[in-house]
Amino acid sequence: MGDAAAEEAGPGGNGTSATRPRGAQPVRKRPAPARRRRGRALPITVAAIALLAVATGSGGVFAALTADDAEPAAAGDEPPPSAPPGDPVNVVSGGQVAPLRRVVPPDVLAVGGRSITAARIRKVAKLGKVRDVVAVDGGAVQLQGRQVNAFAVDPSSFRSWTPPGTAKRTDLWEALAADHFVVSPAAAEQLRLNRGMRYPVVGRTMPNLTMGGSGAFGLPGIDMLVSRTSGGRMGLVPNIALLVNAPGVSPAKVVQAVTKALGPGANVVNLHERRFQTPGESGRPGGYLDLYKQAARTCPGLSWTVLAAIGQVESDHGRNAGPSSAGALGPMQFMPATWRTYGVDGDHDGKADIMNPYDAVPAAAKYLCASGGGRGGQQLYRAVWQYNHADWYVQKVLNLAKAYQARFD
Repeated sequence: MGDAAAEEAGPGGNGTSATRPRGAQPVRKRPAPARRRRGRALPITVAAIALLAVATGSGGVFAALTADDAEPAAAGDEPPPSAPPGDPVNVVSGGQVAPLRRVVPPDVLAVGGRSITAARIRKVAKLGKVRDVVAVDGGAVQLQGRQVNAFAVDPSSFRSWTPPGTAKRTDLWEALAADHFVVSPAAAEQLRLNRGMRYPVVGRTMPNLTMGGSGAFGLPGIDMLVSRTSGGRMGLVPNIALLVNAPGVSPAKVVQAVTKALGPGANVVNLHERRFQTPGESGRPGGYLDLYKQAARTCPGLSWTVLAAIGQVESDHGRNAGPSSAGALGPMQFMPATWRTYGVDGDHDGKADIMNPYDAVPAAAKYLCASGGGRGGQQLYRAVWQYNHADWYVQKVLNLAKAYQARFD
């Protein structure tokens, strides 16, 4: 992983603040219906970061218009990949999705003034320390008389970019794969949407789509997801936005690098800023950072930074969830025999799932606490050693914990 300073990753970036960005408009103020024009593509427009909240008051990043015709990429550009080279995505049949293998916390959201070309996507993917990039289609549609910002995504690849509780919801991603739509919990409540019901969604066309469920997306101002097939029919702008993951780098520096790579017209935001953070479902942590903090509170004296350091070393915050060569599984890499003793049903869904971060992270806190991790000093050293019997491992974890402490506290 490298030294602590170089590998200091930002785990999650989806906090629990419901603060609306300055200038946002609440859902009760209905925007005027978008005028549908014919004959030319209308790209997403961005006046400023956090320009307005669209439809649900979740804190918007951009206001979008759908396109009457898909805007082509620049001449000579082949269609851009949905993932950077070397990061294969399983291909599955319609209505099915690939199993969740990892969670990728987005650090930066970039919205183009028009479709982002394949060449610029590759340029972002090749930036130093950038590990993952995903391109999405997007635009504003009308749903229940309100304007809603929507992303059109590939369910199998995009689920990894959402908060852990949403990423593991296979029902949501199967619904998307079946050309249903899913929305944020706020949109479901305020627009009075019911799962299984069909609703007209107004873009370039007006298909009747089935509401497939709701879940937290962790993206400011984005309250609806549709499949790329549905998005194409409605005229959403192709490759209008990028999500970027760059662990070990200050998100502010990533914003600068991505802005330079995309050139004029792009709006790039740091998703770690409090004003862009959104709450998880039912008050649950929206990402790994808050999950580590919540789990640490179950063991008085244990710092959340120790859990974050272990999560980074073991699985890079869920990106490499196993099985390991020794048979360890999940984001905190428990051996199945150990899990039978220390497994926790952290999300109260009736089962302790070794692959579920909402269960695995509090289980790690329980294991460390049972070994004296809350007492600090040599007791903490021994507790981490119990997690992995190697002095180099303990030293690496404790050094990373200090780096997290310096960065976040």
